[in-house]
Amino acid sequence: MPIAKTSFLRSTALLIIVGALALLAIVATNIWLVGRAQNYFNDVVQARDVRIAAVDLRNSLQDIEAGQRGYLLTGDARYLEPYKSAREEIAAQYEALEKALAPYPQYAGRFRELVTAVDQKIAEMETTISLYQEGRQAEAIGVIRTDRGRRLMDEANLIFDGIIEASDRRTIAGLEDQSAINNAMRWVTILGGLVIVGVVGGAVWMALSYTRELIDARAELETLNTDLEERVNERTQDLIRANEEVQRFAYIVTHDLRAPLVNIMGFTAELDETMKSIQTYVLADGEPLSEQEIKEARTAAAEDLPEAIGFIRSSTRKMDGLINAILKISREGRRPLKPERIDLEALLETTAASVHHQVAETEGEIQIKVDVPEILSDRLSLDQIFGNLIDNAVKYRAADRPIEIKIGAKREPPGRVRIDVSDNGRGISPQDHERVFDLFRRSGSQDQPGEGIGLAHVRTLVRSLGGDITLSSELGQGTTFTVMLPTDVRVFMRRKQN
Repeated sequence: MPIAKTSFLRSTALLIIVGALALLAIVATNIWLVGRAQNYFNDVVQARDVRIAAVDLRNSLQDIEAGQRGYLLTGDARYLEPYKSAREEIAAQYEALEKALAPYPQYAGRFRELVTAVDQKIAEMETTISLYQEGRQAEAIGVIRTDRGRRLMDEANLIFDGIIEASDRRTIAGLEDQSAINNAMRWVTILGGLVIVGVVGGAVWMALSYTRELIDARAELETLNTDLEERVNERTQDLIRANEEVQRFAYIVTHDLRAPLVNIMGFTAELDETMKSIQTYVLADGEPLSEQEIKEARTAAAEDLPEAIGFIRSSTRKMDGLINAILKISREGRRPLKPERIDLEALLETTAASVHHQVAETEGEIQIKVDVPEILSDRLSLDQIFGNLIDNAVKYRAADRPIEIKIGAKREPPGRVRIDVSDNGRGISPQDHERVFDLFRRSGSQDQPGEGIGLAHVRTLVRSLGGDITLSSELGQGTTFTVMLPTDVRVFMRRKQN
């Protein structure tokens, strides 16, 4: 039965009030406990400061005594260096210990006793060092043998031990108090949290019960909006890319088809000039001709006319080849795809086998490593794509080294596969990395046969499968073509239809 709106609002308001009171109680209690914990922490810090100051002072006194003994035993002045260094720190350490003991007035008397004992001990050590430096070693040893220095040191150590032990006791007590406070805070937080969880749980349950249908509808709407936005973005990118390709294709076709036409027009004009000499000779009607006119007519018939006709034929063949290449790419773009399960590794090995003898002649090798399961795609398109790429790797090899071709395939999320075809050939200069995919465009020296349609054809095939192709190359080092394809071309076909 649906929850009434009034009942829902009343119950929600009650739960909010209970939760707010519980939260205020938790906050107030925790503030008080934090204050107590801070006091205990301050006690621990003060006790630590007292201990550190006392230990530092005792260590300096011990360093002074060690320096004195070393000097008196060996006469080596180097032992006076730690003696002097520690002696210079005594005054500052007196001040530090007095400051640390300020919160504990009960130690004021003990501090004065400590200072008196330390000063007397230092004075006794300075006296022995002075006597030794004056050459009165026996008197210096005699001062030490009075045992007065040892008694002063024992007295100072007794005071040090008392201060340090008291500091340790305060530290332990402070830590125990902090632990107790932490436990109390933990229990307060746990109990308060349980109350709040109960309140929130009740509120959430009621809200979910009341708004489940609304949430479901909103989720469905958001999913539709997300899918629609993704589709719009994909279509927009496809349209932008298609428009750029159309513009580039139109420019290239216009430019490349115009070249043979210009040649035909030029040689037609030359043919027209040639025909004048021949006409003069043929239409003479028995009138005598000069030797020059006869020579020009014969040269035109024997040389100029065949040359012009030859160039015109060559240009028409060139234009015919360009038109056929354009028609080939156009037909591939319209050919219906036939999705089927394809073992990519087997397909690549079969394609590579067609150039195996050419690679073997250079003592090279082809390595294939495929780490993907079967994919659903168009076999004919894949044969042509990788056949072109492998043929190019062989065709544009580096003459000074064996051919090495590496083909690797691996999964790429979401639902895509990446195939890299790498070679150690002559490479492609950076300014031609994108240009080589254009129709009739080639890179580097034109020492191999071809019209420059191979990579343009490959990119058309790859994009007809819903993928893309890029390259990375360094001139003189080799090239890597990267082909990204969907693992299931049917998904792309459905999106294209929609």
